[in-house]
Amino acid sequence: MFSPLLIFLIIPLVRAVWPLPQIYEPGNSTLWLSPDVRFDFEGFETPSYTSTFSVWDHVQRIFSGLQTTQAKPQKSLSLETLQQVSIERLNRGVFQERFVPRKFHQRNSPFEPKLEDQQSKIYIDRIRIKKVSIQVGLLSQLRSTKEAYAINMEADGKVIIETASENGVLHAMETFRQLFYAHSSSSVDAYTPYAPVLIKDAPRFEHRGLNLDISRNWIPPSDVLRVIEAMSLSKLNRLHLHAADAQSWPLEIPAYPELALKGAYDPSQIWTKTDLEIVQGHGNLHGVEVFLEIDMPGHTTAIGHAFPGLITAPAMDPWDFYAAEPPSGQLRLNSSAVGDFVLGLLNDLLPRSKTWSLYFHLGGDELNRNAYGLDPTMNTTTAAAIKPHLQRFTDTNIDTLKAHGVTPIVWEEMLVDWNLTLPSNVLIQTWRSSEILGEVLKKGHRAIFGSNSHWYLDCGKGTFLNPNTTEGDAKARIKPPFLDYCAPFKNWRQVYDYNPLKDIPKKYQHQIVGGEVHLWGELTDSVNLDNMLWPRVAAAAEVLWRGPGNPVSEDVTRRLAEMRERLVLKGVKADMVQMEWCLRNKGGCSL
Repeated sequence: MFSPLLIFLIIPLVRAVWPLPQIYEPGNSTLWLSPDVRFDFEGFETPSYTSTFSVWDHVQRIFSGLQTTQAKPQKSLSLETLQQVSIERLNRGVFQERFVPRKFHQRNSPFEPKLEDQQSKIYIDRIRIKKVSIQVGLLSQLRSTKEAYAINMEADGKVIIETASENGVLHAMETFRQLFYAHSSSSVDAYTPYAPVLIKDAPRFEHRGLNLDISRNWIPPSDVLRVIEAMSLSKLNRLHLHAADAQSWPLEIPAYPELALKGAYDPSQIWTKTDLEIVQGHGNLHGVEVFLEIDMPGHTTAIGHAFPGLITAPAMDPWDFYAAEPPSGQLRLNSSAVGDFVLGLLNDLLPRSKTWSLYFHLGGDELNRNAYGLDPTMNTTTAAAIKPHLQRFTDTNIDTLKAHGVTPIVWEEMLVDWNLTLPSNVLIQTWRSSEILGEVLKKGHRAIFGSNSHWYLDCGKGTFLNPNTTEGDAKARIKPPFLDYCAPFKNWRQVYDYNPLKDIPKKYQHQIVGGEVHLWGELTDSVNLDNMLWPRVAAAAEVLWRGPGNPVSEDVTRRLAEMRERLVLKGVKADMVQMEWCLRNKGGCSL
């Protein structure tokens, strides 16, 4: 038996779980997880089902199938598949990735329970997972109770997990696995020092997302599969793929085969129809809904490589008079050929995409009026003359989405800058400020937040533009220290500190469906992708799950540092959270 002193010494100096549950009551006793733990599933749509880690081989076949061109994943997963994926997640996270938290303790401290006394070890050998309605206390105040779950781990090893949905099972498993550590002296032993544990949890926001640019530089589908798995660990549930932009069109569109063949940087840098299906199916297995953005009518110059007659002001010099960044060019607004093209594009993409998500992003940001002065169908740069054509273009596209049963998302400019009339079901994505978020809400729309002041992860890396020295250095507009427009760098503490509700009256807050953290791709490719995303995306994930307004603290730092270690064990090259000395010496790095 352990002495009280030894029990105290081996308690990790962190609370383990990220994001922190809404209700979390850990104890200080040790339990061991049996490698042969049994899972009993009760109350789901099919009869009760029992399984063990022996399903691992079958789960590996599921995953390997998703990563081949022969994959045919289905949105409606069978209960058996859901259960197997959940079990695999626990098995891999605890027994295969094997996180030993030694760097969270002082040198040579006895941070682990002893292995020798086998008779005193209490094992968890059965986990009951029950589907129930969860409306308890604090959780009844949260809107996303369909993702709710509860964990009750008793000191005698009995474990009951209650979930409100299949996604609740995934969330519960992600939390449960974070309660356990591998033992440094054993390849098969895993323990939790937190028994008994009571957790009741549900997200503050329904929409918890990452906006990932896959167009400005080549981001292969295999990288996005890894991103999805990391997102799931932090309970993020929306991946917004910014799938095309002025610089390249990497997405295969069978209705227009020339679009990617000519619009991508290279034929080897194309997301095929099957690639997209695999990524969206992989997201479905991990509780992450993957949806697309085709930004238009701006940011569309790449279309001109295949269809030059659809674009106005392509690749003009100087580019900055006609676009936010090079190359210039955007879709003509008063052209029947453009209307036919966009209709064909959406009718190709939407039936495939809506298998996995009923959202589709139509873009609409940074429309340049000067470009329409060169458009022979417009020949005007005035907002008053452009607006009716933009309204008609947008109405037509929204009607197409409605016909497919898909909810539109547009950038804030369509409502705020252009004052378009938009149906009430259109989600408005804001990015410039909390003031604009408030303006969108006052207009009666539901909104997604993600201000560039806190949640633009590309900021602070420096500009991608070179000084134009053709007329001498003195006239160059790009000068030292070569900052980008949204500097400084948004470190993880600044990401965590973001409170989009701070200046929003409570009467409007119910219209906020959630938020997204953004990574635009000017200076990101496959090599530095992980480092640009993590752990900052995880910091945003706790804001989205638990709610904003929680201060940065040592507890937050240590929990995020532990999450970072788990990400690294999954093969994610995450950036640092904290110096190791600070983690080993609690309280030593505060000021």
